[in-house]
Amino acid sequence: MTADKMPESAEQGGETVSERNLERLLNTAYRPERPSEEFAIRLRTAAQKHSAKRKEKSDMVESTVNVHAGERAGFGRIVGWSLAAAAAIMVIVALILSHGRSEPKSAYRMPEKGSKADTALAVPGSRLEFSGTQAPAVLPSSSTPATNYAPLQVLLPKPLFEGTPKAMKGLNLAKPRNVNEPFMVPAGCENVSLNKPVKSSDPEPTVGELKQVTDGDKEAVEGSYIELGPGLQWVQIDLQRQYSIYAIMLWHFHKEARVYHAVVVQVADDPDFITNVRTVFNNDASNSAGLGVGADLEYLDEYTGKLIDAKGVKARYVRCYSKGNTSNDQNHYTEVEVYGIPSK
Repeated sequence: MTADKMPESAEQGGETVSERNLERLLNTAYRPERPSEEFAIRLRTAAQKHSAKRKEKSDMVESTVNVHAGERAGFGRIVGWSLAAAAAIMVIVALILSHGRSEPKSAYRMPEKGSKADTALAVPGSRLEFSGTQAPAVLPSSSTPATNYAPLQVLLPKPLFEGTPKAMKGLNLAKPRNVNEPFMVPAGCENVSLNKPVKSSDPEPTVGELKQVTDGDKEAVEGSYIELGPGLQWVQIDLQRQYSIYAIMLWHFHKEARVYHAVVVQVADDPDFITNVRTVFNNDASNSAGLGVGADLEYLDEYTGKLIDAKGVKARYVRCYSKGNTSNDQNHYTEVEVYGIPSK
């Protein structure tokens, strides 16, 4: 059989007739068609219009957002200024109200440097000036009460207890003075005994000089007190004129825990205590001093001193008695302060 007589199904060049026919059909069916120029222009114009509309809409939305944001910012500024103004008004009202309100002062204050109270003490130490009203006030029992009262101002010495306290059995002692409880006196009442003349039943003290009783030094150190002999002794202060006396502060010896016996305080119009003698304190329950039976209690001598309510009694001379103590038979005086105002 020759080549030109071969059947159509025979392979020619590696391909069959069926494969060549299939390739011709595929080329005809999927040959891309070139679009017309008019269609391309219409499509491009439509795309440009659509893009322009989207941009216009986007600009309108952004503008609206900016307007709302500006409005919110303006509103926020208005609210902020309003709140600031309200706060300022509240502060001003609070300041006005607090300006007219009297605040309680501290129970203690240091005396002003260079003042009479500051220079009165010769020995450095802890000195507090009582001027508070935190505790309930105690008014003096004056027969002619004043209308204007103020806390009694007292400079306290430094606390100092040394040694072992002696046994004090059988003693009925008064409670310690509460220094936070102000003792009220008429305004202008002050220590009128400072540096005033002093005399004593023992004219030559064993320790110290009589002038130390009113020198303003009430510290519990050597050289701040005087010592008188045993038995009943007294010290007397001449105020050099008549005063209405509202309080008497008494320090015997507060370096150690002691109780002084037969403590009696009297006032009079004459130095011999004959005319118009009055007793303002007496804890001599057994009348060992011969000045009458006392109703006041004995007390522990401390740095706070013994505060005696003199009830506004009018006098020029003040005399303080004692008769030994729980440590020995001697009598000691560190300081006596008389608080009053000149009598009219």
